[in-house]
Order: sequence, then structure tokens, then C-alpha cells
Amino acid sequence: PYTTLFRSALAAAANVLLQPIVSLLFARAGMLSADGRCKTLDQSADGYVRAEACGVVELQPDTEEELSRALVLVCSSTVNQDGRSSSLTAPNGPSQQGVIRNSIDRASLPLAQYEQHEMHGTGTPLGDPIEVSAACAVLLSSKVTGQRPIKLSAAKIAHGHAEAGAGVVGALQALTSLAHAHGSLLT
Repeated sequence: PYTTLFRSALAAAANVLLQPIVSLLFARAGMLSADGRCKTLDQSADGYVRAEACGVVELQPDTEEELSRALVLVCSSTVNQDGRSSSLTAPNGPSQQGVIRNSIDRASLPLAQYEQHEMHGTGTPLGDPIEVSAACAVLLSSKVTGQRPIKLSAAKIAHGHAEAGAGVVGALQALTSLAHAHGSLLT
């Protein structure tokens, strides 16, 4: 009933760094990169960089007319709680596998169509291997003959960790990356 009332909705997220004490405490805890660069998936990864961000996406119902103009079709969205881990900055591998597997199952798409995996990308020597191992355990579990490589990416490398805005920043980066890969133009 609401789709006849509303043609679209906006989803937004933002992060503003107002209290320097938080960055100081994170630096003392060894969570932040010493040189101010997040080096996710790099041997020299030593922490993340805090960032400010604001992102807005327009969501529209999947009518025939709207689908023909859509830049992206969201087939699935999944959230879970990371569960127990060894530290605040270490992801839980089985929980990571669970959320990836759940999202793929809910999307009802063959794994061969999976092109890119947007990671959280901790930027730490502990967290990155856990996250990559979890992604590989799911995404390579039923290797399809002739399957294209799956690109791993993390918005933190270019934009830093936008904390409350990280989800929309990651989604927009994935959209941009896919648009470039397929020769589409973003408007």
C-alpha cells in the first residue's frame, strides 16, 4: 500500500568527529594507524583512520519502470552480531561467514554472478586475515568452473573509517566500482 503513496525513500548516514578525546584513546589503544593511512590487505597494515562522511541513497520500489532505470538492484541485505572475538578490533570468523552466506542465500543468485566483496577492512594484521579467510571460506566453497575472480575491496583504504557512516560509504564505493567495471555512468 505504501508504494502507491511514495515513489522513493532516502536512506542516509553521517559521521562527524567532534571529540578529540576519542581519537586519542583509540590511538593509545593501538587501534589507529601510526602514519594516518589505512592499509587494509597490506602487509604493513597497522590500524585504521577515523573519518567524517555523509552519504545519501535513494531507494525505489522494484516496479518494471523503475528496474529499467536502476543503477543497482539490491537483492539482499543482512546484518548480524559479530559474537565473541579476541578483541574489539578482531572480527569473529564464523560470524563473518554466517552473514556472507546468509546474504548470498537470501539473494537467490548463483555464486558465479558474485563479482565483488566489500569488506569491513579492519586495516590490522589481526583483523584483515580473519575477514579474508571468512570471505574465502564462503565465496570459494563451491568454486564454479571458469568463475571470474572476486574483487575484495574496502572503503577505508580511500576514505578512512566513517564509523556510523561506514555502511553507506562502503555501499557507494561498491556501486562506483561496479559502474566503472561495467562502463556505466553514475548520475
